[in-house]
Amino acid sequence: MTSNPRIPFRMTTERPRLAPPDGRPLIVHLVVNVEHWQFDQPMPRKMLTAPHGVESVPDVPNFSWAEYGMRAGLPRLIALFAARGLPASCSLNAGVIEAYPSAAAAIRDAGWEFIGHGMHQRSVHGEKDEGAHVRATLDTIRAFTGIRPRGWLSPGLRETYDTPDHLKAAGIDYVCDWVLEDLPCWMTTRHGPLIAMPYTLELNDSPIYAVEKHASPEMHRRLVDTLAALEPELRRGPIVLSLGLHPHLIGVPHRIGYLARMLDLLTARSDTIFMTGSRIADWYAAVEPPPA
Repeated sequence: MTSNPRIPFRMTTERPRLAPPDGRPLIVHLVVNVEHWQFDQPMPRKMLTAPHGVESVPDVPNFSWAEYGMRAGLPRLIALFAARGLPASCSLNAGVIEAYPSAAAAIRDAGWEFIGHGMHQRSVHGEKDEGAHVRATLDTIRAFTGIRPRGWLSPGLRETYDTPDHLKAAGIDYVCDWVLEDLPCWMTTRHGPLIAMPYTLELNDSPIYAVEKHASPEMHRRLVDTLAALEPELRRGPIVLSLGLHPHLIGVPHRIGYLARMLDLLTARSDTIFMTGSRIADWYAAVEPPPA
């Protein structure tokens, strides 16, 4: 039995050399996760534990933690990227469109690519009909933007055994849940090949700040160390470097400056290209077409 039922195993050194886009091998994908935490439900994650461990709904402090990102953190991220002319992808809970209409409009007006991220911030395992849930998410975003999303990132990166099949059947071209490579891979589904798009748990503000609870400079420090380690590998061929961002985590005042330093560090390099998920997918499909 193979180790992975969807993506055949190969080490990075076994992969063919791929021509980098525009001759620049460091492909940076900025992914901003914009989520709808439902006020009348238990919170997906907690910053502040309940007194005596007695959980309650509504959970005002943890709901407010997330909503701060929608009110204050998101505008900071939009301004930061706009000032540098950088493209971004937004994995969006489609429920944001109704719950935070001005925020959704600001993302659309900023030109960010919309990626499906479920309706609300909860695992797809709780959906009675996963295929219908995927379609409803994509239809809601298309009705708002006029464009049906080509990408998907599951809430919490959680999938059922059938998620890739539902995504491909719904017309999705790439999924960001499989954080197992620095380059895209082709994965098998019942409806044809699907791109597994590189994402990250290592340069992701949720594990770093909400789970591991590191100090504010940690994400910047990791990027510096990551780039140092990637230098010899970039001479061999392209690498996708993703930054996983959440407005309520990286968008707070004591962290946003470190993100600005990270972006300036990347933009100062001559070998770097910033691309959205769809642009990366199109590049990859051209240089390594799907298997027959």
